[in-house]
Amino acid sequence: MPKPLQGAPVDVASVARGFEAAGISADGRVLEHGPQLLVFVSLAMPEGALRKLIEQGERTRAVLVLRGLKDGSMVKTALAVRQLLGERKTALQIDPQGFDRFGVSQVPTFVLLRDGTQAQSCADASCVPVSSYVTLAGDVTIAYALEWIETHSSSAQREAQVLLQRLRE
Repeated sequence: MPKPLQGAPVDVASVARGFEAAGISADGRVLEHGPQLLVFVSLAMPEGALRKLIEQGERTRAVLVLRGLKDGSMVKTALAVRQLLGERKTALQIDPQGFDRFGVSQVPTFVLLRDGTQAQSCADASCVPVSSYVTLAGDVTIAYALEWIETHSSSAQREAQVLLQRLRE
């Protein structure tokens, strides 16, 4: 007879409060002022790369975004996330529509939302104006992504500098 998994239960309310503290609501609307960094990832990525993104994500207050559940299981997903995060206070959410909203086709993809970005309703989801964000895809660190955005995007240069400052603190 199968036995239930042992360990601390996942506190869903605590996870939701973590998203709100990071400035992101469940439907993707920006709740606070200032730049926001979303890092689209997969649990299938190499563990070392994920751990580096988690560590830098904590310092920049980035939100790591998964497309879905590991093996279709919330329990497996929660266990994998708990193992990766450890004591880190990095926000992580599951948002399959976010991948579509920002045209994410590979991981990691970094989406820097400019200061004051507001989601808009469109059909059954929320949309973000293309002029409100910058994306970069590739197997790089958050630091590299922000430095690239700082030097290659005049429209998001200031936001990238703010997040780089957080990273260096």
